[in-house]
Amino acid sequence: MRKVFPTEFFFQLFALILAVIVVHALFVAVVRPEAEDFLSAQRALIESNPEHVVERSLYVLIKDFEQEACFILMLWALSIMSYKGVATYRERRLLDEDIIGLAGRQIVRAADVPALFAQIAERPRRWQALLLPRALCAGLRRLAATGSIQDVSTATREVCEAEAERLDSELSIVRYIAWAIPSIGFIGTVRGIGDALAQAHQAVEGDITGVTQSLGVAFNSTFVALVISIVVMFFVHQLQRMQERIVLDTEAYCDDHLIAALRGE
Repeated sequence: MRKVFPTEFFFQLFALILAVIVVHALFVAVVRPEAEDFLSAQRALIESNPEHVVERSLYVLIKDFEQEACFILMLWALSIMSYKGVATYRERRLLDEDIIGLAGRQIVRAADVPALFAQIAERPRRWQALLLPRALCAGLRRLAATGSIQDVSTATREVCEAEAERLDSELSIVRYIAWAIPSIGFIGTVRGIGDALAQAHQAVEGDITGVTQSLGVAFNSTFVALVISIVVMFFVHQLQRMQERIVLDTEAYCDDHLIAALRGE
């Protein structure tokens, strides 16, 4: 179990660095040049035709630094959730297997525990660290120690409950990212409104170009941040539901295989 946290930590760090590089490169090479070209073309059209209606552009909508930061955080959150989703899928596959041959046993006794432990010990350590093998091992240890069916059931349930708490706590970083994204959008709103107020004297003189551009920054940053936050939160809830179901299904697996075999005595 000691290897799991460092591996995930370095994955998260690498994912963050990669997200920064990829998103910033796209913004520098594509988004901001396209936005500048579009704005220049619109200014030329307005000068030639004052009644021209300014069009909307996706590049202009997302060109500012706040939107770039939101996209970086979105990719980071999605990569973390993908990592956890793969781990959950790996746990799910075990539930389709009779991993230590319990389904073929009508009765499991305390004397059978060493042989069952040996089957688990033959597997790789990474496999042994998954929830189902840990829950079964806890139940078998309790069986060898007390021989009580109630104690075995309690042991497997405690492992599952501890796993549920661990999975929930590990989602805190993703929840923080989901909270930080709209916060960054509001920072862009404050910055844009502040720039607009700083150029109020130009609007009084009849030049409202600077004010409108600053207000565009304010509203665009909030809009993009809220949309990204909705997307991230959707995947957060989907991942949380998957994790809750795997814990409940693991507990049910222990009841249907191990506990049911004990009740045959």
